[in-house]
Amino acid sequence: MIVQLVVAAVFPCFLVIFFSRVTFNQVIGLVLTVALIVASVYKGYTRTWPVYIVDAASLTIGFYFANTMIRKAKMKKGMKK
Repeated sequence: MIVQLVVAAVFPCFLVIFFSRVTFNQVIGLVLTVALIVASVYKGYTRTWPVYIVDAASLTIGFYFANTMIRKAKMKKGMKK
């Protein structure tokens, strides 16, 4: 249970940031990560509410960091022109 909570706290945040970096769109990164979480719930890898809550919190934090990263990249690109 502890390992599932730690993984739920780290990986969704990382995945949102990673997918946002690859696609250059934080919403698509969030949707892809949510799809992976839904697939893992469907397969039965996560079954408890605390894991769902930690997943949601990690998704929110990852979305915030991805939004900040994209905003900084756009500002940096605008400064170069």
